[in-house]
This record gives sequence, structure tokens and C-alpha cells, in this order.
Amino acid sequence: MVTKVVDLRSDTVTKPSEAMRAAMAAAEVDDDVLGADPTAQRFEAEMARIMGKEAALFVPSGTMGNLVSVLAHCDTRGSEVILGDNSHIHIYENGGIATLGGVHPRTVPNNPDGTMDVDKIVAAIRHRDGAMYYPTTRLICLENTHGNTGGKCLSVEYTDKVGEVAQSHGLKLHIDGARIFNASVALGVPVHRLVRAADSVSVCLSKGLGAPVGSVIVGSKDFIYKAKILRKTLGGGMRQVGILCAAAYVAVRDTVGKLADDHTKAKVLADGLKKIKQFTVDLTSVETNMVFFDIADPHITPDKLCQVLEQRNVLAMPASSKSVRLVTHYQISDSDVQYTLTCIEV
Repeated sequence: MVTKVVDLRSDTVTKPSEAMRAAMAAAEVDDDVLGADPTAQRFEAEMARIMGKEAALFVPSGTMGNLVSVLAHCDTRGSEVILGDNSHIHIYENGGIATLGGVHPRTVPNNPDGTMDVDKIVAAIRHRDGAMYYPTTRLICLENTHGNTGGKCLSVEYTDKVGEVAQSHGLKLHIDGARIFNASVALGVPVHRLVRAADSVSVCLSKGLGAPVGSVIVGSKDFIYKAKILRKTLGGGMRQVGILCAAAYVAVRDTVGKLADDHTKAKVLADGLKKIKQFTVDLTSVETNMVFFDIADPHITPDKLCQVLEQRNVLAMPASSKSVRLVTHYQISDSDVQYTLTCIEV
């Protein structure tokens, strides 16, 4: 007998739907490195249209998508990128922009809402201007939603303002939009409008959207031309990739409309946790599909709590020495949420 596991570790844990599997099996394919895979071409064209950009490129992962994007914009040695000190690119991507690309990261503090103060971004910009001491700023990176601050959404007004700063200083703006569709749904702003100020965007297909593999980056035709070369350099060129793009197309088609339900389930989880005296959770911080809660009881550690939950077939992830993260997705049901709360209360 198979016992169901309620997996709240991340939205990356979803299994391909039957529709995705059928699309993968039926996908028309050819060699994408040679530019001949028709399914990949159709998917990339559709993503460019949805995101309001000229072109798109399928890549194996969000980490590669961000790395390719940064390197495409910072293609001169001695380049510098301004990004948040609590951003995914800075913390969770093995320092690839520096170790592989020689791009210097200049961090600005992330606020609790995921933003960086605009005046601090401006103050961090460095141009050569005759001085021999500094790298040259060429790029600003934002993250929307912002994972380490609990899936917070950056408003279109804020993004536009940072875009204006970038343009006025001759810089490019890249958005790590791993969960940009979650932000679009939560804010009620079309995704193409949300990223209009950006020169490039990376979109994860295997997080909230539920595809089995991949990300897509979007931008101008010139940007994608550079990105395609960099993808090949990094080993990301794949052959009959239409099999993966077919699943990704189904994910975009079928799952975006379910994201609001994911957000609602996260709020239900947070509300239930709020009622348990051993835990503290800021209900206003739950904007999308992530719930971070602190453990107030000194006798309970995040690791211990997650171990107990696993024994009850609920998987969660410690977020720090005193907090736990839960992430909802379209394969989590209302009854799964209630079962999780019951397990935590016991």
C-alpha cells in the first residue's frame, strides 16, 4: 500500500501531470543545438510573447538562466553587478557569476519586503570615470518573488523605478523571476507589465508552474543571441529538448490559473500555525505560496520538528536555527493543508 506524502519542502517537488507526460511522449523534436527543434522554437516564441520580450531561450535550470543572463550583460572583464545581499543569485548559486564569469557582486541590503532602497542602489553604482580603483557597474539584479523574505512581491512601481535608475546610468536590469508568475497573480498585474522595465528575465518552469525540468530566459534578440552562445559554453545546449519544452508548455498553460489557490492554501497554513502557541508567524508576510514560521519553544528545534513531521508523512524544510519553511503548490490539496496542521498540533 502506498501512503501519500504531503511534501511541503518546496514547489520544486511536483511530479509531472498526465497531460505533461502525454505531451512529452508526443512531442515533435529535432536537434535544438542546431536550432532545429520545432517544439522548443514554438515554446520559446510563446514565452517571449507572454513576457512581452523579443525572444526567449530554454535553459536547464534557473541557476544557469541567471548565470547566462549576468554574463551576457557583463561581457567585459572588470564588470560589476548590484544585487541584494539576501538574493538567490548571491547566496544559493555557488558564486557562479564571480567564479565562472569574473563578475564582481556588489551587494545592497535587502529589506524585509525583498526590495533594496533605491537611494542605496544609486549610491552603489560605480563608473570608471578615470579612477583605477573600482570595477565598473553594468547591471542591477532584482528578485521577484523574493524567496528569502518569504515570497514577497516587488511592485510594478518599484520595478519601474529601478528600471529608470538603470537606464539613466547606462546599466541593464535583470530580474530573477523564478516565481514571477506567483507575483503577477498575487499583485493582479499582467506578467509582461510586471517585467516591462527589465532587459532580461529568468523564469523557473519547475517551481510554482510544476514542469519537471527547466527555466526560460527572455530579452531582446541581441541578448538571446549572446545567451545562446553562453548556454553552449556552459554545457546547457541539449539536443531533443522539445520533450522538456512540451511539458513546460503544459505547465504554463494549466498551472498559472492554479497559483491563486496555492496562495490561499499558504494563508490557511499560516493562520493555523498562528493559533499554535509554540509558533509565531507574521500573517502579513504571506503574500504568495511560502510560509516561514518561528519556533518559540526552546525545547523544539526546526530539525526535530521536521523529523517528527516526516514520521507522519509530512515533509518540511528548516529555514534557520529557529524557523521552518512550508511551500504550497498545485499538488497540495485543502485536505493536505488540514492534515499538516493536525500533525503539527499533536
